[in-house]
Amino acid sequence: MLYLVATPIGNLGDMTYRAVETLQGVDLIASEDTRKTSILLKHYGISKPQVAFHTINEARMTPKLLERLLEGENIALVTNAGTPGISDPGYSLTHAAVQAGVAVTSIPGPSAVITALTLADLPLHSFTFKGFPPHKEGPRKRFLEQEKDSPHTLVFYESPYRLMAFLKNALEIFGDRRAMLANDLTKKFEAIWRGSLREILEQMQNTEIKGEFCICIEGCPEERVRTREG
Repeated sequence: MLYLVATPIGNLGDMTYRAVETLQGVDLIASEDTRKTSILLKHYGISKPQVAFHTINEARMTPKLLERLLEGENIALVTNAGTPGISDPGYSLTHAAVQAGVAVTSIPGPSAVITALTLADLPLHSFTFKGFPPHKEGPRKRFLEQEKDSPHTLVFYESPYRLMAFLKNALEIFGDRRAMLANDLTKKFEAIWRGSLREILEQMQNTEIKGEFCICIEGCPEERVRTREG
């Protein structure tokens, strides 16, 4: 069986009992970064062989891992943080396993998307997760334009190196909507900024930008959507 095991997004205490038991019981752990996973395994006293499985070697490793699954081995797939496949490696192996008739199950747990949404003070009944935007401004603007009229709360990931550029483009494309910016969720220095996009952009001008960011932005008001459609 292939186990998709969610791991902590920052705080090691967020590991579930079931996730620990699963990692203790498998034959092999496929890790996005074996060094980071080793820290997690050591923390919980788990001693299992690992193999690297990341974006660079994903195409090459998928058939090798599938072969081991078909031979009867149990493999756990973990990423550096959160749930495998959510803006992280995982889909190719999961798809190959399903197509080959291998049993696949998910061990639920931490997810930065859901954690951020619960803190956003924005509607949660419907949302669109967009992951990481393109690095360059032109493609990034076109990427944002696709969701300009979406009524759903929008969720993005962004690196510290492109955060300010993203916020400026978001303000330009969406207007001054309500938003929430989360930094290093569940970690010791977790930080949350709420307000309009303009207010958050101004706050970040005087803030040291480092770590990982998750941005939630209010969807387009329905009356504006109706006006454009009309």
